[in-house]
Amino acid sequence: MPGRFAEVQAFVFDLDGTLIDSKRDLVTAVNATRRSLGLASLPDDLVSSYVGDGMQKLVERAMGEEFTAAQIEQAMAFFLEYYRQHMLDHTVAYPGVREGLAALGSRPLAVLTNKPVKFSRAILDGLGLSPFFRQVYGGNSFERKKPDPVGMNALLAEFQLSPREAMLVGDSVIDVQTARNAGTWSAGVTYGLGSDKLESLPPDILLDSLADLPKMLGC
Repeated sequence: MPGRFAEVQAFVFDLDGTLIDSKRDLVTAVNATRRSLGLASLPDDLVSSYVGDGMQKLVERAMGEEFTAAQIEQAMAFFLEYYRQHMLDHTVAYPGVREGLAALGSRPLAVLTNKPVKFSRAILDGLGLSPFFRQVYGGNSFERKKPDPVGMNALLAEFQLSPREAMLVGDSVIDVQTARNAGTWSAGVTYGLGSDKLESLPPDILLDSLADLPKMLGC
């Protein structure tokens, strides 16, 4: 296994479902938004299945197709303010994340998420994870979100690496597709919000814990 990935020098990580368990805070914010508009709460697993394509899509899916653009805009404003105030109420780093990041040593590490960059950096700061990363890009850092490769391509250019010298680690098919679109390696975690769908687009390796990544790659 290490020989196959011997060229890998940099690692790019998804955020929600990969580095952090944010399910409870996202579900709470979505359902608070629905209640503010007179709607009933949705089941936790249904809400979490909407995560991955950015907050706009999360809110749109949670509101339903019958909502007008103006109503979605109202819902989005409520959601963003509520989530800003409560995004660290219950969100934590998954077990093995700190150990895995620390073991990767001096290699370039970055975060590429579809979550807005301001929220992403605030959460990483709040959890004490920011020092591990040389760069953090969010869903509004570029004109297009994952699975478009624009974010990965920007990181490859910044780190002066070829695609096969980088690996994208995530929990969803969006991350695997992003890696394929950018020509990089992909790793999937088995514990995340979108991990149950990874079998439809398998990554190059699967991880039960981020702490396993350095050992699997011989780091």
